[in-house]
Amino acid sequence: MSEPFYLRDGYARTIDTWVEASQGNRVRLSDTLFYPGGGGQLEDWGVLRRATDAFAVRKHAKEAGEIWHELDGALSVGPVTAELDWPRRYGIMRYHSAVHVLCGVVYHLFGETVTGNQIYPDRARMDFALEDLDPQRVAAIEQEANVVIGRGLAITSRSLPREEFERHDLIRTAKNLVPAHLDVIRVVEIAGFDAQADGGTHVRDTSEIGTLRITKTENKGRINRRLEIVLDAP
Repeated sequence: MSEPFYLRDGYARTIDTWVEASQGNRVRLSDTLFYPGGGGQLEDWGVLRRATDAFAVRKHAKEAGEIWHELDGALSVGPVTAELDWPRRYGIMRYHSAVHVLCGVVYHLFGETVTGNQIYPDRARMDFALEDLDPQRVAAIEQEANVVIGRGLAITSRSLPREEFERHDLIRTAKNLVPAHLDVIRVVEIAGFDAQADGGTHVRDTSEIGTLRITKTENKGRINRRLEIVLDAP
């Protein structure tokens, strides 16, 4: 099965596709523009259009490896045009790439991994297996993250067979969350800086992220510290 359209081209705002199955107000598309959510990244919103009819798309489900989209009405099998809520997606892409920078910085500076995260269009938070997160460390993390962002490094993806994937250091989470059934694993790389397993959407290079600011830290357990971030415009 080929990658869905949202992974092949994260910047596409509209595509012509086909409703290949319909169940009430749910549809399965032959190819989809809409990321269904997962890995801390929120789901995409958008619209499906056919002739003069428009159907809002805001909820999605993955079932047996297939993506189903929930509409605000019923839509039969046939051609449709999918349109993405681009401002929402682009904000999420910027923050998703930002947290990859953030976790790469923490991993390379302190050797610690991610225990949780959530990415929104206008903010993000990331939890780390850190016992200590004093103001000096926070300042060092923020400074180094902005150095990486300012270098304008390319962000690309590639797919690796599991055997090759497991020969490299490509896990940045405290627990390996890569599904055991996957034979091919997608890896997102920030050129010359860091690479990790990932299934979401990203900007093309770090210059699109903007300045990263750590706005809050929180103690979430004995060895669990949370960083919350916002991004200024590039």
